[in-house]
Amino acid sequence: MTPSPDDFADLLERNRDYGQDFALGGFDGIAQQGVAIVTCMDSRIEPLAMVGLTHGDAKIFRNPGGRVTDAALEALVLGVHLLNVNRIMIVPHTRCAMSKMSENEFRDKITELSGMDAWWQHFHVVPDQHAALVEDVHRVTSHPLIGARAKVGGFLYDVDTGLLEHLV
Repeated sequence: MTPSPDDFADLLERNRDYGQDFALGGFDGIAQQGVAIVTCMDSRIEPLAMVGLTHGDAKIFRNPGGRVTDAALEALVLGVHLLNVNRIMIVPHTRCAMSKMSENEFRDKITELSGMDAWWQHFHVVPDQHAALVEDVHRVTSHPLIGARAKVGGFLYDVDTGLLEHLV
């Protein structure tokens, strides 16, 4: 689908307003507080604010379910070796859509909504958030390029209270 010039006009207008008072330039891209956060793409999560950080303090990687995928591991390796990361938080959340359906149910739903077969598409479903969090923390701590170079914690973010629970 080719976008028309008007499809993003509202966002570009807001961006011009944002740019008027932009004061966050000049950062070097290094995680100033040594933190990387892997979390879900859910818009109820404000990764920096939830731990009292601000622009430039941390590296953020977001995906459905907040899982440590191969792409997340790639980002974490780069963060640990090039961007000052020495603490990694893995943060799924309560009431996550990725924990509500099975892989096959997601495929059926997307097939129904799109009108095309989606059975080839992989979704990182999370049938057991605690087990997935244990697995993801282990995946990072056992990675040969990360290992003991960073402290890794697994947390659950409650979207109704804004609080984190340290689980792993």
